[in-house]
Amino acid sequence: ATLNRFAFMVLQPTLIFSLLSQADLSAFHYLAVFSYGAGQAIIFTLSYLLCRFVLRHDIMESWLLAMAMIFVNSLLYIWPISTLIYGEAGNVPIVAIVAWDASVVFAFFVISSDLLANKKATLGVSFKRLAKNPVLLTIIFAIGFNLTGLSIIAPVKTALGFISASTAPVTLFVMGVILSRTVLMPSRTVFVLSGVKLFALPMLVAGLLLLGNWPADWQQLMVLNAAGPAGAMPFAIAMLYGISTDRIAPIIIWTSFLSLFTLAWLA
Repeated sequence: ATLNRFAFMVLQPTLIFSLLSQADLSAFHYLAVFSYGAGQAIIFTLSYLLCRFVLRHDIMESWLLAMAMIFVNSLLYIWPISTLIYGEAGNVPIVAIVAWDASVVFAFFVISSDLLANKKATLGVSFKRLAKNPVLLTIIFAIGFNLTGLSIIAPVKTALGFISASTAPVTLFVMGVILSRTVLMPSRTVFVLSGVKLFALPMLVAGLLLLGNWPADWQQLMVLNAAGPAGAMPFAIAMLYGISTDRIAPIIIWTSFLSLFTLAWLA
Protein backbone atom coordinates (compact mmCIF):
# COMPACT_ATOMS: atom_id res chain seq x y z
CA ALA A 1 0.00 0.00 0.00
CA THR A 2 2.87 2.38 0.79
CA LEU A 3 4.63 1.65 -2.50
CA ASN A 4 1.37 2.11 -4.39
CA ARG A 5 0.74 5.48 -2.73
CA PHE A 6 4.30 6.55 -3.54
CA ALA A 7 3.88 5.57 -7.20
CA PHE A 8 0.50 7.29 -7.44
CA MET A 9 1.33 10.52 -5.64
CA VAL A 10 5.02 11.01 -6.50
CA LEU A 11 6.09 9.01 -9.56
CA GLN A 12 2.87 9.32 -11.55
CA PRO A 13 2.87 13.17 -11.58
CA THR A 14 6.36 13.24 -13.14
CA LEU A 15 5.20 10.90 -15.90
CA ILE A 16 2.10 13.02 -16.55
CA PHE A 17 4.10 16.25 -16.62
CA SER A 18 6.69 14.83 -19.01
CA LEU A 19 3.92 13.77 -21.38
CA LEU A 20 1.52 16.72 -21.29
CA SER A 21 4.06 19.54 -21.13
CA GLN A 22 5.74 18.55 -24.41
CA ALA A 23 2.86 17.14 -26.50
CA ASP A 24 2.31 18.88 -29.86
CA LEU A 25 -1.33 19.86 -29.36
CA SER A 26 -1.58 21.47 -32.80
CA ALA A 27 -1.07 18.09 -34.52
CA PHE A 28 -4.19 16.51 -32.98
CA HIS A 29 -7.47 15.85 -34.79
CA TYR A 30 -9.69 16.79 -31.87
CA LEU A 31 -12.96 15.52 -33.35
CA ALA A 32 -11.36 12.08 -33.68
CA VAL A 33 -10.20 12.27 -30.06
CA PHE A 34 -13.69 13.33 -28.94
CA SER A 35 -15.22 10.45 -30.91
CA TYR A 36 -12.90 8.09 -29.04
CA GLY A 37 -13.95 9.79 -25.81
CA ALA A 38 -17.64 9.33 -26.67
CA GLY A 39 -16.99 5.60 -27.07
CA GLN A 40 -15.30 5.57 -23.68
CA ALA A 41 -18.26 7.35 -22.06
CA ILE A 42 -20.78 4.89 -23.50
CA ILE A 43 -18.79 1.77 -22.55
CA PHE A 44 -18.07 3.15 -19.08
CA THR A 45 -21.76 3.85 -18.41
CA LEU A 46 -22.90 0.44 -19.64
CA SER A 47 -20.08 -1.33 -17.76
CA TYR A 48 -20.92 0.45 -14.51
CA LEU A 49 -24.59 -0.49 -14.81
CA LEU A 50 -23.59 -4.09 -15.59
CA CYS A 51 -21.25 -4.30 -12.58
CA ARG A 52 -23.63 -2.57 -10.20
CA PHE A 53 -27.00 -4.08 -11.05
CA VAL A 54 -26.28 -7.39 -12.80
CA LEU A 55 -23.01 -8.58 -11.27
CA ARG A 56 -23.97 -6.96 -7.93
CA HIS A 57 -20.73 -5.29 -6.88
CA ASP A 58 -20.67 -2.27 -4.62
CA ILE A 59 -20.56 1.28 -5.97
CA MET A 60 -16.84 1.99 -5.64
CA GLU A 61 -15.68 -1.34 -7.05
CA SER A 62 -18.18 -1.10 -9.91
CA TRP A 63 -16.89 2.41 -10.65
CA LEU A 64 -13.28 1.22 -10.89
CA LEU A 65 -14.15 -1.95 -12.79
CA ALA A 66 -15.92 0.24 -15.34
CA MET A 67 -12.86 2.50 -15.42
CA ALA A 68 -10.74 -0.54 -16.30
CA MET A 69 -12.94 -1.05 -19.37
CA ILE A 70 -11.94 2.30 -20.90
CA PHE A 71 -8.55 3.19 -19.41
CA VAL A 72 -6.14 1.40 -21.73
CA ASN A 73 -2.47 0.82 -21.01
CA SER A 74 -1.67 3.16 -23.91
CA LEU A 75 1.56 4.71 -22.70
CA LEU A 76 3.48 1.61 -21.66
CA TYR A 77 1.92 -1.01 -23.95
CA ILE A 78 0.39 0.44 -27.13
CA TRP A 79 2.81 3.34 -27.63
CA PRO A 80 5.96 1.16 -28.00
CA ILE A 81 4.14 -1.20 -30.38
CA SER A 82 2.75 1.56 -32.60
CA THR A 83 6.08 3.42 -32.61
CA LEU A 84 7.86 0.26 -33.74
CA ILE A 85 5.38 -0.23 -36.60
CA TYR A 86 4.61 3.34 -37.70
CA GLY A 87 7.59 5.31 -36.38
CA GLU A 88 7.59 8.45 -34.22
CA ALA A 89 6.12 10.62 -36.99
CA GLY A 90 3.20 8.27 -37.59
CA ASN A 91 2.42 7.77 -33.93
CA VAL A 92 0.60 11.08 -33.33
CA PRO A 93 -2.87 9.48 -32.81
CA ILE A 94 -1.55 7.41 -29.89
CA VAL A 95 0.13 10.50 -28.43
CA ALA A 96 -3.23 12.30 -28.67
CA ILE A 97 -5.07 9.49 -26.87
CA VAL A 98 -2.42 9.29 -24.16
CA ALA A 99 -2.70 13.05 -23.66
CA TRP A 100 -6.53 12.80 -23.56
CA ASP A 101 -6.48 9.94 -21.04
CA ALA A 102 -3.86 11.60 -18.86
CA SER A 103 -5.46 15.04 -18.77
CA VAL A 104 -9.23 14.47 -18.98
CA VAL A 105 -10.13 10.84 -18.26
CA PHE A 106 -7.63 10.32 -15.46
CA ALA A 107 -8.51 13.65 -13.84
CA PHE A 108 -12.20 12.68 -13.93
CA PHE A 109 -11.53 9.40 -12.14
CA VAL A 110 -9.17 10.94 -9.59
CA ILE A 111 -11.86 13.47 -8.64
CA SER A 112 -14.86 11.12 -8.81
CA SER A 113 -13.12 8.31 -6.90
CA ASP A 114 -12.08 10.71 -4.16
CA LEU A 115 -15.65 12.03 -3.84
CA LEU A 116 -17.13 8.51 -3.79
CA ALA A 117 -14.62 7.37 -1.16
CA ASN A 118 -15.37 10.39 1.02
CA LYS A 119 -19.12 10.75 0.55
CA LYS A 120 -19.67 12.06 4.08
CA ALA A 121 -17.24 14.98 3.64
CA THR A 122 -18.66 18.42 2.99
CA LEU A 123 -18.20 20.09 -0.38
CA GLY A 124 -15.70 22.55 1.09
CA VAL A 125 -13.59 19.82 2.67
CA SER A 126 -13.63 17.81 -0.56
CA PHE A 127 -12.57 20.84 -2.59
CA LYS A 128 -9.65 21.59 -0.24
CA ARG A 129 -8.51 17.97 -0.38
CA LEU A 130 -8.71 17.81 -4.17
CA ALA A 131 -6.97 21.19 -4.51
CA LYS A 132 -3.92 19.64 -2.85
CA ASN A 133 -3.94 16.45 -4.94
CA PRO A 134 -0.53 16.28 -6.70
CA VAL A 135 -1.94 14.45 -9.73
CA LEU A 136 -4.57 17.10 -10.45
CA LEU A 137 -2.12 19.95 -9.79
CA THR A 138 0.38 18.36 -12.18
CA ILE A 139 -2.22 18.03 -14.95
CA ILE A 140 -3.16 21.72 -14.66
CA PHE A 141 0.46 22.89 -14.45
CA ALA A 142 1.61 20.68 -17.34
CA ILE A 143 -1.13 21.94 -19.69
CA GLY A 144 -0.35 25.53 -18.68
CA PHE A 145 3.34 24.98 -19.31
CA ASN A 146 2.58 23.44 -22.71
CA LEU A 147 0.50 26.45 -23.74
CA THR A 148 3.43 28.79 -23.00
CA GLY A 149 5.41 27.09 -25.77
CA LEU A 150 8.46 26.69 -23.56
CA SER A 151 10.71 23.62 -23.57
CA ILE A 152 11.95 21.77 -20.53
CA ILE A 153 15.68 22.32 -20.05
CA ALA A 154 17.80 19.23 -20.68
CA PRO A 155 18.88 18.42 -17.07
CA VAL A 156 15.29 18.68 -15.80
CA LYS A 157 14.01 16.59 -18.71
CA THR A 158 16.59 13.91 -17.95
CA ALA A 159 15.67 13.88 -14.27
CA LEU A 160 11.95 13.64 -15.07
CA GLY A 161 12.68 10.77 -17.42
CA PHE A 162 14.57 8.83 -14.75
CA ILE A 163 11.86 9.37 -12.13
CA SER A 164 8.84 8.74 -14.37
CA ALA A 165 10.40 5.52 -15.71
CA SER A 166 9.93 4.05 -12.21
CA THR A 167 6.15 4.45 -12.26
CA ALA A 168 5.27 1.26 -14.15
CA PRO A 169 7.77 -1.08 -12.41
CA VAL A 170 6.68 0.03 -8.93
CA THR A 171 2.97 -0.22 -9.74
CA LEU A 172 3.42 -3.63 -11.38
CA PHE A 173 5.46 -4.87 -8.42
CA VAL A 174 2.59 -3.89 -6.11
CA MET A 175 0.16 -5.69 -8.42
CA GLY A 176 2.40 -8.76 -8.37
CA VAL A 177 2.34 -8.85 -4.57
CA ILE A 178 -1.47 -8.67 -4.60
CA LEU A 179 -1.76 -11.29 -7.35
CA SER A 180 0.42 -13.70 -5.37
CA ARG A 181 -2.57 -14.20 -3.06
CA THR A 182 -5.30 -13.80 -5.70
CA VAL A 183 -6.89 -16.61 -7.69
CA LEU A 184 -6.19 -15.97 -11.38
CA MET A 185 -8.85 -18.36 -12.62
CA PRO A 186 -11.36 -15.95 -14.17
CA SER A 187 -14.57 -15.47 -12.23
CA ARG A 188 -17.81 -14.55 -14.00
CA THR A 189 -17.03 -10.84 -13.56
CA VAL A 190 -13.48 -11.19 -14.88
CA PHE A 191 -14.64 -13.26 -17.86
CA VAL A 192 -17.47 -10.91 -18.86
CA LEU A 193 -15.55 -7.68 -18.39
CA SER A 194 -12.45 -8.94 -20.18
CA GLY A 195 -14.69 -9.54 -23.19
CA VAL A 196 -16.16 -6.05 -22.90
CA LYS A 197 -12.68 -4.53 -22.74
CA LEU A 198 -11.20 -6.46 -25.66
CA PHE A 199 -14.15 -6.35 -28.06
CA ALA A 200 -16.90 -3.88 -27.12
CA LEU A 201 -14.71 -0.77 -26.80
CA PRO A 202 -12.74 -1.22 -30.08
CA MET A 203 -15.90 -2.13 -32.02
CA LEU A 204 -17.75 0.94 -30.76
CA VAL A 205 -14.77 3.25 -31.35
CA ALA A 206 -14.41 1.87 -34.88
CA GLY A 207 -18.07 2.58 -35.56
CA LEU A 208 -17.94 6.13 -34.18
CA LEU A 209 -14.81 6.95 -36.17
CA LEU A 210 -16.58 5.98 -39.39
CA LEU A 211 -18.84 9.00 -38.86
CA GLY A 212 -16.00 11.49 -39.32
CA ASN A 213 -13.52 12.46 -42.01
CA TRP A 214 -9.88 12.19 -40.96
CA PRO A 215 -6.74 10.37 -42.11
CA ALA A 216 -7.04 6.59 -42.23
CA ASP A 217 -4.08 6.14 -39.89
CA TRP A 218 -5.98 7.99 -37.14
CA GLN A 219 -8.86 5.55 -37.37
CA GLN A 220 -6.56 2.53 -37.51
CA LEU A 221 -4.39 3.57 -34.57
CA MET A 222 -7.31 4.63 -32.38
CA VAL A 223 -9.01 1.28 -32.87
CA LEU A 224 -5.66 -0.40 -32.13
CA ASN A 225 -5.43 1.57 -28.89
CA ALA A 226 -9.03 0.77 -27.91
CA ALA A 227 -8.22 -2.94 -28.29
CA GLY A 228 -5.33 -2.69 -25.83
CA PRO A 229 -5.34 -4.16 -22.32
CA ALA A 230 -6.70 -2.47 -19.22
CA GLY A 231 -4.21 -0.12 -17.60
CA ALA A 232 -3.00 -0.34 -14.00
CA MET A 233 -4.49 2.96 -12.78
CA PRO A 234 -7.85 1.47 -11.65
CA PHE A 235 -5.82 -0.96 -9.56
CA ALA A 236 -3.70 1.88 -8.12
CA ILE A 237 -6.80 3.91 -7.21
CA ALA A 238 -8.45 0.83 -5.64
CA MET A 239 -5.36 0.24 -3.50
CA LEU A 240 -5.25 3.91 -2.54
CA TYR A 241 -8.78 3.81 -1.11
CA GLY A 242 -8.76 0.25 0.25
CA ILE A 243 -11.11 -1.17 -2.40
CA SER A 244 -10.99 -4.88 -3.24
CA THR A 245 -8.67 -5.68 -6.15
CA ASP A 246 -9.70 -9.36 -6.40
CA ARG A 247 -11.43 -8.70 -9.72
CA ILE A 248 -9.62 -5.60 -10.99
CA ALA A 249 -6.12 -7.14 -10.93
CA PRO A 250 -7.04 -10.35 -12.82
CA ILE A 251 -8.81 -8.27 -15.50
CA ILE A 252 -5.57 -6.36 -16.10
CA ILE A 253 -3.59 -9.60 -16.32
CA TRP A 254 -6.04 -11.46 -18.57
CA THR A 255 -6.58 -8.56 -20.96
CA SER A 256 -2.82 -8.04 -21.18
CA PHE A 257 -2.40 -11.67 -22.25
CA LEU A 258 -5.41 -12.00 -24.55
CA SER A 259 -4.84 -8.66 -26.27
CA LEU A 260 -1.63 -10.05 -27.76
CA PHE A 261 -3.78 -11.84 -30.34
CA THR A 262 -6.21 -9.02 -31.15
CA LEU A 263 -3.44 -6.42 -31.34
CA ALA A 264 -1.38 -8.62 -33.67
CA TRP A 265 -4.40 -8.92 -35.96
CA LEU A 266 -5.27 -5.19 -35.88
CA ALA A 267 -1.68 -3.99 -36.30
